[in-house]
Amino acid sequence: EVQVVESGGGSVQAGGSLRLSCTFSGFTLDDSDLGWYRQAPGNECDLVSTIASSDGSTYYSDSVMGRFTISQDNAKNTVYLQMDSLKPEDTAVYYCAADRCSGPACSSITCPDDLGYWGQGTQVTVSS
Repeated sequence: EVQVVESGGGSVQAGGSLRLSCTFSGFTLDDSDLGWYRQAPGNECDLVSTIASSDGSTYYSDSVMGRFTISQDNAKNTVYLQMDSLKPEDTAVYYCAADRCSGPACSSITCPDDLGYWGQGTQVTVSS
């Protein structure tokens, strides 16, 4: 059975930083597309960032480009999202996903959905 544990969310003032972590058990990340998504109240799921298993290439949405960094540590079976220069509009529940998709093709999915493996979601709140 695959288990996924997310951590690192919280409240921060604008301009601050947070690092989200997502640790998988019963599943190895080596050959899996990985991604982070977010959903604010009343909004649809937004793609934040992905890492492709094929070549390790990363993708970022325009709204987080230059501020967020996705990375993975296969030895720890963990994917991270470093979030810097946070803005109030970054406030949302953030979800990690594995074995789902990579790149802009992920823009139209629901988070979470029935494919791949998803974290439970972690709240990020950025105050002005």
